[in-house]
Formats: sequence, structure tokens, C-alpha cells
Amino acid sequence: MVGSILDFDVPVRRRIYLMRHGSVSYFDDEGRPIEPTSVSLNERGREQAAAAGRLFALQSIAFDKVVTSGLNRTVETARHVLDACTAATPAIEAWPELQEIRGGRLADLRDDELRDAFLGAFDGLPAEDARFLGGETIGELIDRVHPQIDRLRADGSWHTALLVLHGGVNRAVLSYALTGQRMLLGGLLQSPACINALDCGLDPRDWIVRYVNLCATDLLQPAERASTMEQLLEQYLKFRRSNG
Repeated sequence: MVGSILDFDVPVRRRIYLMRHGSVSYFDDEGRPIEPTSVSLNERGREQAAAAGRLFALQSIAFDKVVTSGLNRTVETARHVLDACTAATPAIEAWPELQEIRGGRLADLRDDELRDAFLGAFDGLPAEDARFLGGETIGELIDRVHPQIDRLRADGSWHTALLVLHGGVNRAVLSYALTGQRMLLGGLLQSPACINALDCGLDPRDWIVRYVNLCATDLLQPAERASTMEQLLEQYLKFRRSNG
């Protein structure tokens, strides 16, 4: 017999604060690419991360699990956030499966391939075989990310978790929460050091996305119109033109 609606109880959910790392400089002043696996936060990125930490502290939010991808820019962001928190904080964990979608060698891309290489992987609802900068595909990113989110949810030791990851990875996480499907919603912009809030219950389908892309240093983002990848493409083209 189907239970009565009168037996309904509000599900118990846990909170995930999902952040993107703070601002970094992927290109030097001339537009020359910098190795993305070792790049660190720039001054602006450190301030963005600290401002996010102050926002958490203002609300007396305490974390009992902190996960990064292990890359410098995520670990540094997490440290700046935690430095602003007054409550005791757990050790920062590194889950390398949650590193950013991996690009290929920019020098190997023809001029006519650059736009699609930079923008195509996050354009609308990209196909799983769409490649990011000539490297990893969207499907390969999903294959890495989804099992780690399932792993996180299977761990019953935490109530409020902080995940500091990457723009492409965050899109994969948010898309998973919103749809429950193997897809990536490219239009889910992730600004540097942005905060997303997700609540998850015991049922694998039980997700609530509270808010997306909250920036502590630019709450209403009135001047922003370009995506991160559009800005990076513009920077790289400066180098490409001067060395063509």
C-alpha cells in the first residue's frame, strides 16, 4: 500500500559550498601561455579568496570537510578562505580526479581552430566528444567528476563541505545536480572565487541548487559580460598575432 502523504517528512540534507579558485594569470603580459598545472593565484585572486572567507565567517559557517583538486590555485584559495574562518577547520584534501579539464598544446592549434578550441567545450550543451583546447573531451571530464561526487555523498562523516575546484569541473558538478544526467550545461558561468551552494539528501536524485556564481567582491557583477574563456582567448590572440 502506498503510504499516506500525511507521513511525509522533510528530507535531511547536507550542504556543499562549491567554489572556483581565485583569479590567476594564465598568460604573461605579452600573452605567452603559462603552465596551467603550476600557476598560482595572483594578487586579485588572493583578495577574492579572502573576501569569500570573510563572507563565510560573517555567517559563522564552519566546514567539516574541505576538498581541492590538489593544484596550487585550488589549494591556495582554500587556505585563504579557511584563514578567515574562526572555527576549527579540517585538513585540506586533494582529489586529483577533480582537476580541471585538460587542454592540449595551444601551439598545435591552427588559427582557424582557436575559437572552437577555446569556446566550444562550454558552448550551450556541448557533445561529449567536444574537446577543450584540443585536449580532453567533455565525456572524459564527466567520467572523472561524477564518481568523485558520488564518493563524496557516500561519505557520511561530514555535514558541511567546502569544495574548491575549477570552472569546467564546477559546471560538471552543477549540471549533474541539476539534471542527474551525463551532460554539461556550458552556460553556467563560474567566475574566479565564486561560491555555489548545493544541498544533497540520501536519495541520489535529491539535490537542491541554492545559488550559483556568487562573488564576494562583486555581488551583482554589473560590468561583466564576457565569459572567462572569451577573456583568455583575447589574451592569447595578442601573443598569437605578435608571433604570427
